[in-house]
Amino acid sequence: MNQPPVTPDRPAGGPTGTGARRRGRRGTGLLALVLGALLFAVAACGGSAGSGGGDDGKNESGATSAKAADDVSQAVVKVAPDDGATSVATTGALQIGVTRGTLTAVSVQDDQGATVDGTMAADRTSWKPLQHLAASTKYKVHVTAKDAKGRVSAKDTTFSTLTPKNTFIGYYTPENNSTVGVGMPVSLSFTRGITDPEAVEKAVKVTADPAVPIEGHWFGNDRLDFRPEHYWTPGTKVTVTMDLDGVEGRPGVYGTQSKTVKFTIGRSQVSTVDASAHTMKVVRDGKQIRQIPITAGGPGHTTWEGQMVISEKDPVTRMDSQTVGLGGEYDIPDVPHAMRLTQSGTFIHGNYWASTGIFGSQNTSHGCVGLHDIRGGGDNGSPASWFYNSSLIGDVVVVKNSHDKTVSPDNGLNGWNMSWADWQK
Repeated sequence: MNQPPVTPDRPAGGPTGTGARRRGRRGTGLLALVLGALLFAVAACGGSAGSGGGDDGKNESGATSAKAADDVSQAVVKVAPDDGATSVATTGALQIGVTRGTLTAVSVQDDQGATVDGTMAADRTSWKPLQHLAASTKYKVHVTAKDAKGRVSAKDTTFSTLTPKNTFIGYYTPENNSTVGVGMPVSLSFTRGITDPEAVEKAVKVTADPAVPIEGHWFGNDRLDFRPEHYWTPGTKVTVTMDLDGVEGRPGVYGTQSKTVKFTIGRSQVSTVDASAHTMKVVRDGKQIRQIPITAGGPGHTTWEGQMVISEKDPVTRMDSQTVGLGGEYDIPDVPHAMRLTQSGTFIHGNYWASTGIFGSQNTSHGCVGLHDIRGGGDNGSPASWFYNSSLIGDVVVVKNSHDKTVSPDNGLNGWNMSWADWQK
């Protein structure tokens, strides 16, 4: 069988001759031209390794990062307790400071917007509150600081204080908005014995207008009184601020009061009982306005001497000797115009059961100072009625020449029987 001759210049299945090879070279050259143009365009847009275009992009990125880092303050604000903390102690837990900088502003506010006062350290690297925090309260903290280059940093946190299981309050006298005599101290009696008196006293502030030095004195561990060195000046306005909420008066026992009490000092009235002369001289604003015959404590029951302050006024009361430790010696109903001078039971009061001749001549009582009166009292024109209506709580009654001991300063509101030096101790 005859086979066709093989032609070497013609590959099987493809074009033949030199024309085909030339078309292939022209395609390759065209492709090279296209690729070259593309490379040139890329180089023109992006730049070569040594071109200015590529270096500008890299330098801008590096400069931006450096600039951002340079804007960051090196001052680091520190706040304790941590953000979101609960059951935080009301004293000693709040601490604010800064490292590598100085504090520029500190704000601590409770959930009612009240600001906590504080003091800044001389180098402005720390701040601490001037007072305790309130219990069961949420606080918001905002702090700003700056570093040596003046760059500012800030921090905001919140925390909540503990809710106490055991509490105490202070019963106070005188009453809010009252007008009282010149001898009236501020007296607080606490429902629990206080083992941290400094913390409690620091939370009670007593101020006067016109201003006068006022000091506190503790009687035992449950009573705190305040007074000036001498009797108040008439017309003085006194303000008592009790910031006891959150004060730990004894381990685990916290105060609950946040209260302001204001009172005014009225005219001056100091009455002097002379037990030997059986008289009482009433001096108002430096002038004697009346002398009243009295009967004081008899033998075995003499009246305390010293300065005593009227602490209660009762138009009518009952006096039972058993309540003052004298057994069944007396039980007198309807005692008129009674004004308490001591906690132990000394009163100055009306006396309707003694004959009129007793007053001004004999001492027959069980320690009280008696003035002639009628049973049931009322505004009856008797000496006792006049004195009752002319007296304020806080007026002073001085007893002398009874030959008894001076009344104890804590027996009633009678701290005036303590020297100023002893009071300040």
